Amino acid sequence: MNTTTDTSSLLTDDEFTASLQANKIWASDIAAKDPEFFKNSAKGQAPDILWIGCCDSRVPETTVLGKKPGEVFVLRNIANIINPTDIALLSSVEFSVKHLKIKHIVLCGHTSCGGVKATLANNKLDILDVWLQPMRQIREKHSEALSKLSGEEKEDALARLNIQQGVENLRRIPTVVDAIKNRGLKIHGLLYKLSDGHLEQIDTAEDEVASECRHNTFELK
Repeated sequence: MNTTTDTSSLLTDDEFTASLQANKIWASDIAAKDPEFFKNSAKGQAPDILWIGCCDSRVPETTVLGKKPGEVFVLRNIANIINPTDIALLSSVEFSVKHLKIKHIVLCGHTSCGGVKATLANNKLDILDVWLQPMRQIREKHSEALSKLSGEEKEDALARLNIQQGVENLRRIPTVVDAIKNRGLKIHGLLYKLSDGHLEQIDTAEDEVASECRHNTFELK
């Protein structure tokens, strides 16, 4: 009588264990395709992009950009909010901009965002109420325009406004101000569409007068 226990089905049902198994397969596949990949990766990183996005599990930045590990420096938070007093944000920007010398900052929101829905719904969410305060201020500022919309159209409009305001806030961080002036750092706003996987570029342009005024105001010497 065979008393050996078949654990394959148990491992499949255990998502964490299954993920570890998938990691081994992934690592083996990468090593087979590029034997030097992990050796080079261990030496350091030199990404060109800082990606600031939402925590939503449906928006994996490296995947949607077609990039490899080491090519995108990442910071995520609920609803991709750019708060000028957020230490995690400021630390990530400082390190990536000043030390890694990234060339692009991408601020990416997405459709059907839970943070956007919560901001529009006025539901009490405890600590999240504090975190979403900047987006509520955006909603208040644009209340007239938003009141003319409904459903997904209204959600997407607020998501775009949040991205535009976030880019404005990023442009006022001293490290970013210096990098824009001294080496042409670019900041981009994107909206990821869950329905088709495409990235929509959000208009975040500013004229030369506004750019110069911002630089003169926020540059620290």
